[in-house]
Amino acid sequence: MNKFIFLFALILLSCGNPESREQQAEELEETKDSVQAPSQEEIARELQEKGYQTFTYKEDDTSYLMQQYFLVFLKSGPNRNQDSTEAAELQKRHLEHLSRMYTEGYTSLTGPMGDDGDLRGIIVYNTPTQQEADSLARLDPMVKAGRLEVEVHPWWVAKGGKLQ
Repeated sequence: MNKFIFLFALILLSCGNPESREQQAEELEETKDSVQAPSQEEIARELQEKGYQTFTYKEDDTSYLMQQYFLVFLKSGPNRNQDSTEAAELQKRHLEHLSRMYTEGYTSLTGPMGDDGDLRGIIVYNTPTQQEADSLARLDPMVKAGRLEVEVHPWWVAKGGKLQ
């Protein structure tokens, strides 16, 4: 009998007051509404304080915050005669380096090319300067071994843009 009373009390407590739940939901919505995303001006100011280059581009009614990123082209290097074991180890360390750059926030996009030409891959670095992007790209074990070469170009893109 005590178990029955305990279970009944537990069920009543779990049902709760529907008005209370509605009030909680309204309070949650009010909290969500009170949190405002930073303005473009605030984002630009924060980026510029960190050394990034930005400008605002206006087209009709829309305003875009443009930020300078750096495209790093990974090209075939002069030393591509490693044996398969060494090449596999370099590839493993290359991927670890790229993963680390992404995890630490230095890169935004990374990927290999879809053909077998001299251009082997592209990386979009999100760094304040071209020199920093170049230095980080040259830390890649494949670059150090001469299997890849680095070519860096500044690239402007709207902040928050997406690939479609």
